[in-house]
Amino acid sequence: MRLQAPQFQALFTPGLRSVAELFEKKNYELRIAGGAVRDLLSGVTPQDIDFATTATPAEMKEMFTAAGVRLINNKGEKHGTITARLHEQNFEITTLRIDVVTDGRHAEVEFTTDWHKDAERRDLTVNSMFLGLDGTLYDFFNGYEDLQNKKIRFVGKAAERIQEDYLRILRYFRFYGRIAEKSGDHEPNTLQAIKENARGLAGISGERIWVELKKILLGNHVNHLVQLMYELDIAQYIGLPLDGNLEEFARVTKNIQNLSPKPMTVLTSLFRGKDDVTNLDLRLKISKEEKNLGLFLVKHRQELTKAPGPEPLRPYQDFLMDSREANTISKIFELLKYQGEEQLLKEMQEWTVPSFPVSGHDLRKMGLTSGKEIGAALQQLREEWKKSGYHMDKEELLSCLKKV
Repeated sequence: MRLQAPQFQALFTPGLRSVAELFEKKNYELRIAGGAVRDLLSGVTPQDIDFATTATPAEMKEMFTAAGVRLINNKGEKHGTITARLHEQNFEITTLRIDVVTDGRHAEVEFTTDWHKDAERRDLTVNSMFLGLDGTLYDFFNGYEDLQNKKIRFVGKAAERIQEDYLRILRYFRFYGRIAEKSGDHEPNTLQAIKENARGLAGISGERIWVELKKILLGNHVNHLVQLMYELDIAQYIGLPLDGNLEEFARVTKNIQNLSPKPMTVLTSLFRGKDDVTNLDLRLKISKEEKNLGLFLVKHRQELTKAPGPEPLRPYQDFLMDSREANTISKIFELLKYQGEEQLLKEMQEWTVPSFPVSGHDLRKMGLTSGKEIGAALQQLREEWKKSGYHMDKEELLSCLKKV
């Protein structure tokens, strides 16, 4: 087939036209690769575009240098990737490769000019396609058909692909949550291969696992996929608690569906206590902000809830006004999402945090002199202000003090 979609036509910037001309002149083949092809075939504009070529890194360097093109970031060179900058745009172009040695984490590669061989070393059929700059699709493993049928399959034998890089287990889940239409539509031999190789995830760095896990938590079918992680013995190798609270997870993932939660908000519903947050951090090296959010949710999810009566938001507002910690308001937003309180979340987001209207300076003017007296009076007035729902102004508060 030949793709002529508007998203594809929109890629042809002055930069890409210049790159294409250089490769054409030298008779090197250049095609769009991997995820960008999948996105274009789905009618989505790709965020990043990777290119693949028959030219070696040395040939690309020579060609770009002769044309006066700037090359940046030479870190990818040993893996075959050259990054060229033309017309204020970066182009990441990788030589076709064959994996010679793999250890479940890294691969030693050898360059090739065989497009089929390069496709063979990719993880999933929907990620193994190439697209010529004339719109021709090169699809060696029925990736387009799988994409149309919303099927996620490994290229070739699942066990072999997984053993080349165990992180592919989580990539399978991530793309399932992105592309599959319904939960539970897996090939039994794929699930068997995942279960037999789950232990391999123990050797993958926490940072790489957390990148994938966060995307899974924000995708579709998340409840199904996390339940599956427990069934297939994956959870223990990626920092999840052995006795994860799957009932709470099912309830919260339903609550949270349209509320754009943070990944940590979704994940915390699996945790029974703060030790589970600490253990996750030890394995995955999550950020300080993520860890603090997890600890906050575990601590407050049960007792910090809406009030009965006409002011349901008051407990959250009072907590925020009493808090001395940074980012408390964003943590409360996440707590409301966790609790499925869509309407209260909206109201809390629209609420302007009021400023306490009285200062020590006002009290000195009234004749209070000692720091201790001023401190006690301010605390007393804050309590009165709080009782009024933060509505009393300076005059009303100071008149309270006069009465005292």
